[in-house]
Amino acid sequence: MDRRQFVAAAAAVGAFGITRTAAAQASGNAFIFSGFPAGGMGDQVARPLAERLRGKYAANVLVEAKVGAGGRIAVEHVKRASPDGLTILQIPSSPMALYPNTYRKLTYDPLADFIPVTSTVTYTFVLTAGPGLPAEVRTLADFLKWAKANPKQASYGIPAAGSALHFTGMMLEKASGVPLQAVPYKGGAPLLADVLGGQIPVSISVLGEVLPHVRSGRLRALAVSSGQRSPFLPDVPTMAEQGFKDIAVQEWLGWFVPARTPAETVQRLNTLVREAMQAPEFVEALGRNGLQPLHQSPEEFARMVRADLQRWGPIVKATGFSAEE
Repeated sequence: MDRRQFVAAAAAVGAFGITRTAAAQASGNAFIFSGFPAGGMGDQVARPLAERLRGKYAANVLVEAKVGAGGRIAVEHVKRASPDGLTILQIPSSPMALYPNTYRKLTYDPLADFIPVTSTVTYTFVLTAGPGLPAEVRTLADFLKWAKANPKQASYGIPAAGSALHFTGMMLEKASGVPLQAVPYKGGAPLLADVLGGQIPVSISVLGEVLPHVRSGRLRALAVSSGQRSPFLPDVPTMAEQGFKDIAVQEWLGWFVPARTPAETVQRLNTLVREAMQAPEFVEALGRNGLQPLHQSPEEFARMVRADLQRWGPIVKATGFSAEE
């Protein structure tokens, strides 16, 4: 082969490589739809991942909020989307594992209408006291004793009715035998403001939302809901450690695509997310917000969704709770 033939052959190989790379990248823009307002916990995961997927998974990867109905608006939107891999749902576990057990009629099936891609993070809840609770109340037992002695004030705030946080409170009430009144808010921000202001004595909140205020001393963490202590609050015991062995609630955030999305597309997205989540600065940013990374294969994630669906069934039945349409 002379030099001219060699250059021509090399150019052909290079062109072939470019074609292969372009084919691997989805054509068009990909959208990650979140069911909750911009600026919250979901953005802390979706936006950094979108940046790392841009130019690899699709030319552009954008994050958009479809807010309403406790996340169900976003779920229904993605369910109706084309199964081309360009429409991705980012959603907490409640709409996919809890709601099917609380709503008599749900317009989607979490496993029949979607393909689980991967979980991204897990996070725990924390029972947190503010200035509305006497300063000597430092433990879960202290709070329950106080609540029993002050039934008219024995309330706890939650970001939304029918959420996993709400069920954590109902499980505590049932297990302790102490009447507690849940006060639903429209999100974590107004709830946090009222706990800090003393308008409500305690809250059950996502750890990341209250973590800075616990560390500063403005709020007191009485217990975490997870089965194990949180690495972000290692000195705070779990509810199980404090006598309530059946309370172990930890939520996840995960990605789904519409049913019938090609398996190779699902796997490619899963692989790229795994690679993006390995960036040290991404993991550090998650930790600052009380989030622990959890990447799974599509099969592993699907098994977790099924297990959570089955686990919530008897819990919901025991409380007698039914969500309003």
